[in-house]
Amino acid sequence: MEQNKSKNYGSALYTLITVFFFWGFVAASNDILIPVFKEKLQLEQWQSQMISFAFYVAYTVGSIIYAIISSGIKGDILNRIGYKNGIALGLVISALGTLLFYPAAESASFLIMITGLFIVGLGFSLQQIAANALAIALGDPKTGAQRLSLAGGVNNVGGTIGPVLVSLAIFGSVNASSSEASISAVKFPYLILGAAFILVAVIFKFSSIPDRIEAEAEAEAADVSQFTHNVKKKSALSYQQLVLGMIAIFVYVGVEVSTASNLPEYMLKKLGVATASSAPYVSLYWASLMIGRWTASIAVFNLTGAFKKMMNVVVPYAAFGLFLLISKLANHDVTPFYVYGFAIIVLIIADLLSKGNPARQLFIFSALAIVALFIGMTTTSMLSAYALISVGLFCSTLWPCIYALAIAGLGKHANQGSGYLIMMIMGGGFISLLQGFLADDALLGIQWSYLVGVACFAYLAFYAIKAKSILKAQGIDFEEASVKAAH
Repeated sequence: MEQNKSKNYGSALYTLITVFFFWGFVAASNDILIPVFKEKLQLEQWQSQMISFAFYVAYTVGSIIYAIISSGIKGDILNRIGYKNGIALGLVISALGTLLFYPAAESASFLIMITGLFIVGLGFSLQQIAANALAIALGDPKTGAQRLSLAGGVNNVGGTIGPVLVSLAIFGSVNASSSEASISAVKFPYLILGAAFILVAVIFKFSSIPDRIEAEAEAEAADVSQFTHNVKKKSALSYQQLVLGMIAIFVYVGVEVSTASNLPEYMLKKLGVATASSAPYVSLYWASLMIGRWTASIAVFNLTGAFKKMMNVVVPYAAFGLFLLISKLANHDVTPFYVYGFAIIVLIIADLLSKGNPARQLFIFSALAIVALFIGMTTTSMLSAYALISVGLFCSTLWPCIYALAIAGLGKHANQGSGYLIMMIMGGGFISLLQGFLADDALLGIQWSYLVGVACFAYLAFYAIKAKSILKAQGIDFEEASVKAAH
């Protein structure tokens, strides 16, 4: 694995990416909670999207609290308490949130449940600020996006498993035909998850993850002076690539979440698929992100020639195989999903065309996502469902692409920039709420509500072009870096 030349951070990186699993598990599981609470409590579609809203807005609130405290102590929190302590603290906060699932499940209280999710999200915000910055810092900055893809692949293992386990807990059976939901059963997977948060917090406390990265990151930046010749500025917000990147993160997280969270409603209304049977489709959506991120992370490893080309094909289908295995163990019929293998061919070609360049990959994948959404909106068979699910393939590497472009050249302001980017995760709440509102039959309806996603991806394609131009003017050329990395 490519690492920082001065130190071997391999084991630290592997420890770090465990928290990414939890983020994926909870985020994807929300998509099962939404239709269940909607049905049992007779909520409107936009009201059910408050689950996503509460969870993702917590990231913004957490980031604002982080910024206020950092300002008050006149120094970055993580640089003050250490990265290990910061991640461990975030895990403990999230564990406290899971405790609320017990009274929420027992009383079928929507308010208590979304409050619990909000607290879980608060903890995740601190974890995200630390973990994303560390993933970039633990190695060559030119392959930082690929390391985030590797971590994101682990995130989506959690995203693949989460809907299946939570669905089993709620419906009380692995039988896909079961339709009687039990809200009181929601507490079990989340209480177990809370216990896992505490266990991993202890592991982080005694791990080899560095407590300080600022000095090391600055030293690394000096080593790659040929890669950036940026002029130092007073704050992270002075950099145009970050400001536009904040909007990009907002719309990216928004379209990723809203596409999945509205999927069960779409399949129920347009395809007649019962809520209890939608879990494997939601799982496939999040598995699609895993497939794409596993594929992109190949660049992190020292593979060359024919073996690398072979792995470009083997790895995405291995990830797809993991999804099929998990679904099979949950006693779902996996034969309808075999046809999805053709969509993975499109992903492989797109990944090869991007050549590891974050701006190029962001543009290509955004364009393909727009095509997939239009196929989903203009067809009515199961093809439409698979088209919407394939949006997960094209969302897969957009976070690391945006993140790498947005913090490129920020130097000592990278931590501050990371905090601002995490703040914009609230897009997952606002955009899913917007789509849920427009999904009302009196407005766009569930099918055409996916035009919201089209608008999001159009901005991301614009950002890909604009960020490349901005960074090139600052002496940062990812095109040149990606070519060098390929040799």
